[in-house]
Amino acid sequence: MDVIFTAMLAAFIIWSLRAREQGRRIALLGSHLGAYQIEKHMETLTQGYLRALGEDDPQRREQIWGLLGSTERQLSEQVKRFAAGLARAGEAETRVSRLPFYLPFATTLLPAASFDLRQALAVHARGIAEVANGGGQPSPKARAFTMSAELFLMQHTCHWFCKSRAVASARMLARHQTRHEQLVASVAPGTRAAYLQLVGR
Repeated sequence: MDVIFTAMLAAFIIWSLRAREQGRRIALLGSHLGAYQIEKHMETLTQGYLRALGEDDPQRREQIWGLLGSTERQLSEQVKRFAAGLARAGEAETRVSRLPFYLPFATTLLPAASFDLRQALAVHARGIAEVANGGGQPSPKARAFTMSAELFLMQHTCHWFCKSRAVASARMLARHQTRHEQLVASVAPGTRAAYLQLVGR
């Protein structure tokens, strides 16, 4: 009975610590995201890409791509400012564990098994800016594909910070029918190289 009670107590303590840490992380990210319309712009682009790809009239399709280009640049600027704002947070607040399971104080006890969210967001901001500014994409369709991957990978990183890599990947699969590995393979080469160097393979 003592063993069962001890196990239950330990599980409760771990659950409490995880809930408190996740709450703090969500609050930190939300305090910085609240100043921008990043999610709104992402939704506009996602819907706009689908509309442009489904448009049969070439002239109308070009008009849609033109409008989306403006939204891409606005979003890129907001992501840049968001990353710059978060960069002023302390490192202890922005470490993200790479461990496949939750371990209390993991980022403090095992700093080598973690990465810095501030650096990850800087990678995402550069990648999004590159695509928004042309980025050598051969066509609007190719740009839309790469931009979607860049945005979804950034979203995955934010969910990873707030919850865990497993939760982030499950959400991405449920919402966008896309695996994390597919996102990494679909972003711009510069983003992919910097991202993998930072978070590990």
